[in-house]
Amino acid sequence: MSTELSGARALVTGATAGIGRTVAVRLAALGAEVVVHGRNARRGAEVVEEISAGGGRGRFVAADLSDPADVGRLAAAAGDVDVLVNNAGIYRFEDTPGTTAEMFDTHMAINTRAPLLLVGALAPAMAARGHGAIVSLSTMAATTPARGAGVYGASKAALESLTRVWADEFGSRGVRVNAVRSGPTRTPGTAEMGEDALRTVTRATVLGRPAEAAEIAEAVLFLVSPQASYITGTVLEARGGEPAIA
Repeated sequence: MSTELSGARALVTGATAGIGRTVAVRLAALGAEVVVHGRNARRGAEVVEEISAGGGRGRFVAADLSDPADVGRLAAAAGDVDVLVNNAGIYRFEDTPGTTAEMFDTHMAINTRAPLLLVGALAPAMAARGHGAIVSLSTMAATTPARGAGVYGASKAALESLTRVWADEFGSRGVRVNAVRSGPTRTPGTAEMGEDALRTVTRATVLGRPAEAAEIAEAVLFLVSPQASYITGTVLEARGGEPAIA
């Protein structure tokens, strides 16, 4: 185990699968105590077990991020954290006529409001201690129009805007706030979309392939690390490159 983040505590939302799970396990390997958030207790226990097997420290806290009260409970249960990774998110695809008010509200609640509430609850204590790092996961759909992903992209575009606001609010007191704009990534969630759908999205990349979860996780880990000490208010592109117009 590394000692790079020894003594730090991290909260990772949506940490029971995919990118979030990889980030949680890697943060623990760097010495941080990790609060693993999710909704499934069995999968949460598996992540904590993986962390423990690697010599790290972790605990699971379940919470429904669509419920503001539950988000507050999660923040309280996490306690004073030095690292916050807003990874949890949902994506449902529909065109505008087929988009319901419920679909819009759910995307904004989980993808945008929950990070807002967590930052509001946890960043002031980071600022009072004079240090902290916050990273939120965004998507290429926040800036590149994607058919059927209007609401998903809008919720993440709002999150990117908030990222820049938070960097200004807390930066003078030692808290860095950034985001990672990821491209198509192989995760249990995207596997449900099917290989054809994932292959279609990769056409919007230069590299021509989906990322592995670990590749996006490494971008997150860099931004929370001391190596990124002069980086804040930035949306780091990890989307596989943007093709030129032919």
